[in-house]
Amino acid sequence: MIITRNASATLGRTLDSLEALGEVVVYDNGSIDGTLEIARRYANVSLHQGDFLGFGPTKRHAVSLARNEWIVSLDADEAPTSRWLEALDGWLPTADADQVVEVRRENWLLGKPVHYSGWGNDWLVRVFHRRRHNFNDAMVHESVKVAKSTSVVRLGGCLEHLAVTELGQFLDKINRYSDIRAKSDALRVYPVAVILLKSMFAFLRTYLLKRGFLDGWRGLVIAVANANGVFWKYMKRRVRDI
Repeated sequence: MIITRNASATLGRTLDSLEALGEVVVYDNGSIDGTLEIARRYANVSLHQGDFLGFGPTKRHAVSLARNEWIVSLDADEAPTSRWLEALDGWLPTADADQVVEVRRENWLLGKPVHYSGWGNDWLVRVFHRRRHNFNDAMVHESVKVAKSTSVVRLGGCLEHLAVTELGQFLDKINRYSDIRAKSDALRVYPVAVILLKSMFAFLRTYLLKRGFLDGWRGLVIAVANANGVFWKYMKRRVRDI
């Protein structure tokens, strides 16, 4: 299951890696590039179109469109390695097993994996039975809800995530994500001085505490982007009340 919006730069790579699988649900929410044309090339793709409801709710809706009960969720800029697909093929949960599969995501920035800056050691639940688990309602940074009693399985291999293929994508993501977050009434309104302090801390947390400096200029870019995301999220929320 994949949700898409203007993903033509990476979607073909993702779908190429999934050609050996059965149905792949692609739910598109407003692409104006070549995303739809790319999706239609693949015989195993079930293409749907609709509104964007926030990341969590949109993925929940996409899950409901699948024919199978076990769901493999990917982003349009991710591709599983053959090792992970082989390990997944050999994984046989029992019918009543309360299990999910966590996969390690290797995040790439301009042709190279990032190991620090909060981007390393990234384990995510991406395989689950939809009658027992599903995505939460978070508008941004959604995740699969897992109970304490659920068994979490980790398989070999990883997802290669082309997080950023050109620096301008940071600006697009900051603008889009801060818009979504600022519309939430749950987000507190802070004075400008506090917003500046929070932004500075976001930079220091990424660059120093999460050792972004070890990623060279990539770590610096990520730290600045995180600080900008915090600044615009809270500033847009503040402006709403003026």
